[in-house]
Amino acid sequence: MTDLLTTDFTDTPYWWEAAPLTEVSSSTLAPAYDVVVVGSGYTGLRAALTLARAGRSVTVLDKERPGYGASRRNAGFIGRTLKKAYIDLKAAKGTAHATAIYRDLTVAFESTFAFIEEEGIECHAVRCGRLIAATSPAHHALLERELAGMKADLGLPYTMLPRERLREEMASDLYDGGAVIPDLGSLHPGLYHHGLMTRALAAGVAIVGNCEVTAIEPSAGQGARFRVTTAVGQTRARDVVIATNGYTTANLPWHARRVIPFVGYMAATEPLPPALLQKQLPHRRTVIDANLDIDFFRPAPDSPRLLFGGATANGLQDPAAIAALLHGRLRRALPDLADVRLSHVWTGQCAGTFDMMPHIGCHDGIWHGMGYNFAGVPMGSFFGLKIAQRILGQPEGACAFEQAPFPTLPFYRGNPWFLPLAMRYFAWKDARLAQRRPATPA
Repeated sequence: MTDLLTTDFTDTPYWWEAAPLTEVSSSTLAPAYDVVVVGSGYTGLRAALTLARAGRSVTVLDKERPGYGASRRNAGFIGRTLKKAYIDLKAAKGTAHATAIYRDLTVAFESTFAFIEEEGIECHAVRCGRLIAATSPAHHALLERELAGMKADLGLPYTMLPRERLREEMASDLYDGGAVIPDLGSLHPGLYHHGLMTRALAAGVAIVGNCEVTAIEPSAGQGARFRVTTAVGQTRARDVVIATNGYTTANLPWHARRVIPFVGYMAATEPLPPALLQKQLPHRRTVIDANLDIDFFRPAPDSPRLLFGGATANGLQDPAAIAALLHGRLRRALPDLADVRLSHVWTGQCAGTFDMMPHIGCHDGIWHGMGYNFAGVPMGSFFGLKIAQRILGQPEGACAFEQAPFPTLPFYRGNPWFLPLAMRYFAWKDARLAQRRPATPA
């Protein structure tokens, strides 16, 4: 095998090539704002844009340079599925609750495409379809049961593929067939974030980078309910929005106790011969496998490269070690690419929750939207809009995801020391499922 890395290898996200991080509008704070938003990702910017266009004075504060976080690091998948399977949610909470959640998820999916089109954001947003590759016959059967339940209750389309037809979708013999969901999509997450940020600035939002929020406290007088202390000074606000997701710090203790930050890994290949890339994913769909800890693949939207990731929360930090691990996943799934080198390897902070569900709501007067569990592109955008509508007092701000309590565990303070154990448990569950024989029809 050739050397794994190209001569111009970098450990910065591939997405930053087209959407580099830029300076922001301000390095100082005004004495007060109508709304302070903490976090400059999809959720924070969508909320800020909606509020500013409604006449509110808004600032967005970020610990890093805006765009540094997961919104310009993720895979750019646009879906309408959650880590919490529909059939499991239905069994636990009932049909009415499950359908309400998944209908809002569909609204999030559709409204993300509609927003991009309405705003004219050039970010390669397409409905390319998704292949979910089954890692065993039992995974195939469970996948079919889940998708059949969603089609029966929600009318959502899918097509099952047996193992012998998998190469119609992917140049791999690793998987036991899978399912195609024809209308799911993808985008360039860096360009999407850049488009959101550009429009927020144009609407008058003040965006302040390198401005960590260290405290949010009640404040009395002059219509400001909160005093916000930051690395560059203090300001006051009538409303505060927490949109930090996997980058939530101990300075926000209530929120930090409820999200489980974890590191995701992703890579880009060197430019490939177009015919070789076309052979790997003939329909240019996004691909995830059916495991709890997924591997995923997609073509780059703006160059002849394959982008892929997996091995979530593996504990690695060295880019070369991450590259070796991911390259092993690549050549196992797509052996034609065994000698392809990697040009980019990067990481990003994601966030799960103890119930594997995203959460939106208001605690002690402070709004939040977080815990996306791999659904950050549509759900982050949707939650930002919904939070803004709720602050504006608009009835359409109601959301099914606001109904459930946001759980935590005793003694948890935001340090996910248990993640290695959790990932081993997920691997055990997948291995155990793979050993089962699928039920045969009577």
